[in-house]
Amino acid sequence: MDNVIRHSAHLSADYRMANTMADTEDMEYSLVQDQASTDEKEKKLPKYSQSIPFLLRPKELKQELAGDVGFDPLNFAKNRESLYEYREAEVKHARLAMLAAAGWPISELFDKKIALLLNMDPVVDDSLVAPTLLNNGLDKISPIWWGFCLGLTAAIDLYGVSRSRTEEEYIPGDLGFDPLGLYPFDEEGRNEMQLAEIKHGRLAMIAVLAFSLQEIVSSEGVVKETPFFFEPLSHFF
Repeated sequence: MDNVIRHSAHLSADYRMANTMADTEDMEYSLVQDQASTDEKEKKLPKYSQSIPFLLRPKELKQELAGDVGFDPLNFAKNRESLYEYREAEVKHARLAMLAAAGWPISELFDKKIALLLNMDPVVDDSLVAPTLLNNGLDKISPIWWGFCLGLTAAIDLYGVSRSRTEEEYIPGDLGFDPLGLYPFDEEGRNEMQLAEIKHGRLAMIAVLAFSLQEIVSSEGVVKETPFFFEPLSHFF
């Protein structure tokens, strides 16, 4: 009886070992397949940067992220981790810039009207220059508002960090915020929306910089300096 038990134990151990070896072989085969697939994709990538054609494409920019045109002339993205960190920062700045690019001229158009309606002092001065760090005037904004903005942005940032650590298929900037259900379900549609967002965000960052420089040089508001862009809208209000 003891011999039968020992024989059964040996058979069970051999079976477990065989299963372990099979699982290991399957895993190694899967890794080899994944590596082969990655190598094949990298072969199809352009040799030179699309944005700066006379420079080689940075090795970490593999067209996996929306808007990747091989632009990293100073080689900031030295590895995958730094690449995703820089993309996260870019998306955050892009979204803030889009809000600023819209809010800046809107404040110059409607600040006085809203202030009069609420019996408050207007923040925008007579030259229609919106208060900014470079143009001064930020002291007119209530500290309570600054505290609210800082608290809100900190909460959003912490939520984003939490998602990046818990979501398996997390992409930089994905906060899961889509109250109107506009984010497509198919991969192609999602890629197109991500591309549209990053393009608009990059353009907005340039626009906000241009707004700042314009108001410093001319000492006049964006709306007053270029009324043909904004004044027709104000006539309806």
